[in-house]
Amino acid sequence: MIQVQNIQKTYNLTKQQKKELQTTAPSINAVNNISFECKPGRVYSLLGPNGAGKTTTLRMMSTILKPTSGDIVIGGESVTQNPDRVRAKIGFLTGSTNLYDRLSPGEIVDYFGALHNMDKATLARRKDELFTKMGIHDFSKKRIGQMSTGMKQKVSIARSMIHDPEVVIFDEPTSGLDVITANSIIELIKDCKLAQKTVIFSSHIMSEVDLLCDDLAIIAKGDLIYNSTMDEFRKSYSDRSLTEAFISIVQSHGQPANV
Repeated sequence: MIQVQNIQKTYNLTKQQKKELQTTAPSINAVNNISFECKPGRVYSLLGPNGAGKTTTLRMMSTILKPTSGDIVIGGESVTQNPDRVRAKIGFLTGSTNLYDRLSPGEIVDYFGALHNMDKATLARRKDELFTKMGIHDFSKKRIGQMSTGMKQKVSIARSMIHDPEVVIFDEPTSGLDVITANSIIELIKDCKLAQKTVIFSSHIMSEVDLLCDDLAIIAKGDLIYNSTMDEFRKSYSDRSLTEAFISIVQSHGQPANV
């Protein structure tokens, strides 16, 4: 369960940033007092144009950023009060893969398993399950620096999921990947749903959203401008495609839909 409670993220602006944004304001809100809830066994999609605030929101959920005000409760733990406990409950996967080039997949996953205080037997079993599912055994001893983008993303998945988290946050997880690797991530998201995990998913690929999501929210200019179930969304916009409806909603809020 994820409960987002009136969160706001404010950044102070430098002189250069004020000039670029053509403003005299001392600060800017990247996220404006938004609230929503993600439930177990459902995939919640958070959509928005570039710069809308969705990645900032996901990073606050994952404890990378701290809300300026408000709170996020994940699995009963507050990201502002108990970030370490939150990190033990979540897996965070982004399209921007950063791994240690000199290590192998096995070494990286073992390291993160140790960070989560996993015993050796559980770690070995869980690693074998993930490596088999993601096809990592074939290159498990290869150095990260010698791998393709798709291989690295598979290792990132194993790293993020090794501790079997109850909440999984996917931020553009298939960006720039080949069809086969992207499909393996789609299947993983389906598996997470079947396992009754809480899944929040952000993507610019509307076919993935249409295929996977149960609940849908749209954010623009830091504001939450749509929040409902996917079934209700389809009923309300039955005469339009998901992409057309998304563009219409965003443009009605005064922001270009440069997805």
